[in-house]
Order: sequence, then structure tokens, then C-alpha cells
Amino acid sequence: MVLDGRVQPKLIIHGGAGSSLKGKGGVEVVRHSLFKVVEEVYAFLLSGASALDAVVRGCELLEDDPRFNAGTGSVLQSDGQIRMSAALMDGDRRRFSGVINVSRVQHPIDLAQTLQNSPDRVLSDYGAAELLRELQIPSYDALTDLRLQEWIQERQENFVKTMAGVVAEQELVEPSNARRGTIGVVALDEQGRLAAGTSTGGKGFERIGRVSDSAMPAGNYATAHAAVSCTGIGEDIIDECLAGRIVVRVTDGLPLLVAMKRSFSEAQEHQRDFGVIAIDATGAIAWGKTSEVLLAAYHDGQQIGDTLEMSEEPIVQGLGDGG
Repeated sequence: MVLDGRVQPKLIIHGGAGSSLKGKGGVEVVRHSLFKVVEEVYAFLLSGASALDAVVRGCELLEDDPRFNAGTGSVLQSDGQIRMSAALMDGDRRRFSGVINVSRVQHPIDLAQTLQNSPDRVLSDYGAAELLRELQIPSYDALTDLRLQEWIQERQENFVKTMAGVVAEQELVEPSNARRGTIGVVALDEQGRLAAGTSTGGKGFERIGRVSDSAMPAGNYATAHAAVSCTGIGEDIIDECLAGRIVVRVTDGLPLLVAMKRSFSEAQEHQRDFGVIAIDATGAIAWGKTSEVLLAAYHDGQQIGDTLEMSEEPIVQGLGDGG
């Protein structure tokens, strides 16, 4: 919908994907966390904020929530250290920036934002640490007691889990309940500009130096036509070049929902495990998952909704065409 030359802003966020949440209480607690972020960021968009600034603000809020695997509450790698990655893409300028395996920072997405205007726009651990020093950003410890106890338990069991639980529960999750992912935000602002941001603590217990999809165009991509953030098994997302594939299809003329469904159909041939959130330039919002659950919430311009109680089957859904 366009009013007085302005576009109705749209917003969708995610906090990971994976297996079923623990009981109704788990759903309600996660819903409350997601809705709180959606409300604040959507109000920011209505105040005239750019899609890029709204995405950064949404990612910061999600990074600050210890329930999600990004920023505070990030999982520990095999050596007991936290290494985080984040990416930001401005669809209007088609500009990507990110940091890989950075430590001791509260908001990795802020470093990605700083790099938007740098000639060197993706930095790894040492370069990101030097950037932190240059910006005089205070050192920050993202470790939580729950994540530490999770790592200690797995160390005692010789790291039998393939990855850490993405959503930190009040009790440690079992391997069968492990949830994978990141946090992510996709926004359309009043000027019709799109942006996407994604941030993660990794999959947990991984080999030192492993790089996730979150700081790659495979997991976070945007043009003037569409923007996408992914979550799930990073290697599966990378193998499909998922975010880039969906966005390119929309840029080439496919409707967002069609582009999503085609990309998911191709990925399912290889039994991939992931979730996706997206918005296109018309204001259409779409989400999809091959995992059991997708922890996502959105504002369609009229109301807030979420994906927490979708069918456990692989599915792609969407809302409208922007009016």
C-alpha cells in the first residue's frame, strides 16, 4: 500500500529454527520475546527510520536476549570460547558487510553496520578485533550460565551433540530438542527500501575456525526487489546459496512466494534443514521451513503474527502483495 508517496512498512524477524519447543510455556515465552522486538522495531519504522537502521536495531534487541543464539547467550565452540558472526545488507545500495568469528562484543551487527561504508566490508576475527579497538567499543562478555553449563555437560559426554540448543531453556535441552540457527531481521521502510541482517553464535561445539552462513550472501542477502535472512544448518544453507538464490529469482521477476517454493523444492531433494524469512518490494512477506519449527514473528502493517505453531511439515507461507 502506498499513501502520500510513502510505502506501508513491513517487518519480519526470526530467532532460529529446529525441533519442537518444549510445551506451551516455551511457545508463549518465545512469542513474548519476539513480539516485544517486533513492536519496538515497527514503531521505529513508522517514525521514519530506514530499513537498514531498523534491521540493525532489531538485531541488537535480539542479540541482547539471552534466549537466542546471538550476542548475549551465544553458544560455546569446542574450546569453550564464544565466536560470533553477523552480516548486514542494504538492498537499496546492494551493499553487503559482515564480521566472522568475532569475540568480546555486545552487538556484532554494529560492526557490520560500521563496515557498510568501508572499502573492506567483511572482516574475520583478527580484523574485527582491530576494528573494535579502533572504534573504542568496550569489551563485553556474552557468556551466560546456561550456555556454560550446556558446554560443560557436553564436554563430560565428549560432545555427543552435533550442535548446541539455539533457544536457552530454564533447563538444559536434550539432543533430540536441539534447535539450530541465528537471529535475523528483514524490513521494508516507508521509502520502499529493503534490508536484511543476520547474527549468530554458531552451532556450538564446532571445530575452531568454522564459518557459518550468517556472514555470507548465502544466509543474508538483499536487493531493491527482495530481502532474505536464513536460519538452520549453516552448511545446508551455504550448499544451496539459499538467500542469494531466492533474491535473484525475485529480482529476475518471480513472485516472492513462487521463488521461495521453487528454492525449497530444490533444497528438499538434498534433505536440507533450515528456515527462511523474506520481504519483497511490493510488501509481500514470506517465510518457510524444512525444520519442525521456525521461531519467527512479523508485522504486516495491520497486526502482529508469528510462525511458532505452524505444521511440523516442510512448508512455505506468505502474506499479500503489499496492496
